[in-house]
Amino acid sequence: MQLTNTVIVKRGNIIESEHEIHVAVVDYKGNLLAFTGDTSRVVFARSSMKPIQAIPIVETGTADEFNFSDADLSLCTASHNGEPMHTDRVLAILARAGLDETALRCGIHNPRWEDTYKSLILNGKEITPLYNNCSGKHTGMLATAVKMGETTDDYYLLDHPVQQRILKIVSEVCDYPADKIEIGIDGCGVPVHGVPLNHLAYGFARMAHPNGLGEKRERAIRRITKAMTAAPEMVGGTERFCTDFMRVGNARFIGKAGAEGVYCIGDLETGIGIAIKVSDGNGRAAYPAAMEVLKQLNALTDEQYEALKNYHRPHLLNTRKEVIGEIVPVFQLQKTDTKDF
Repeated sequence: MQLTNTVIVKRGNIIESEHEIHVAVVDYKGNLLAFTGDTSRVVFARSSMKPIQAIPIVETGTADEFNFSDADLSLCTASHNGEPMHTDRVLAILARAGLDETALRCGIHNPRWEDTYKSLILNGKEITPLYNNCSGKHTGMLATAVKMGETTDDYYLLDHPVQQRILKIVSEVCDYPADKIEIGIDGCGVPVHGVPLNHLAYGFARMAHPNGLGEKRERAIRRITKAMTAAPEMVGGTERFCTDFMRVGNARFIGKAGAEGVYCIGDLETGIGIAIKVSDGNGRAAYPAAMEVLKQLNALTDEQYEALKNYHRPHLLNTRKEVIGEIVPVFQLQKTDTKDF
């Protein structure tokens, strides 16, 4: 029996797979406006939390101390491709903080951008933590530790002041008690925060509309969202949804993917936050789900939708690049009477 809150995968004339979807749409006042699935489900936000994790970079004065540009700050929220525009900027920020790439504790994986990977192999170069998609976030953490006179060799551990500041801010922005936040370890080695989906959506609503959070925090958040929308290529890179979505959105939206099928959006025009979780963790369903939510909320113009439509119902291709199926979101958001969640 087909679930109602799904993204389906069609091959030929049959539904080959189904991905269960959970969505919370919350405004900056804390009202649940629309949903599907279980909005109270506790999820690890994974990399979707990076814009919130970047707040201490601004609030501690680190961004000013080391002359962060919009592109620098945007990179600190990134899950980047490892293109030269990303890795060169990581090295430049580290150098201004008196560090180099050996300070990074994010571990090693192959760069996402195939041209970078091929170039490293052809030139006999080592794949280092520099190419990790989280190296921008780690660079921001390191720079903050330097600014605050803290140790840099253990900045990634939960009891380090860098991580304690982040935990406190995640709690405050998402309006969820710090002692109830589930803590795991992310793929890059730093703590990852588990909060209910509706509180994650609320966090992004407050990133979109930070009024009432205090002058210092409001300035910090607005600086981060401005950086992401001014330099969206830093957040993902070439042929990445986050980058294309924010570029097409023309400074109205911030969007951030997270591993295991998480996607979060903040609408700076309306102050609405959206949090999406794919139950089985398959990221292929996250972008179609995000596009479907935006479509049902009438958040995109016809021109914006046209520019992004390939993310809405992406084709399945075989090895000959022939279209043999498609991924289709089939859920319908349930609108709610405006109420606190």
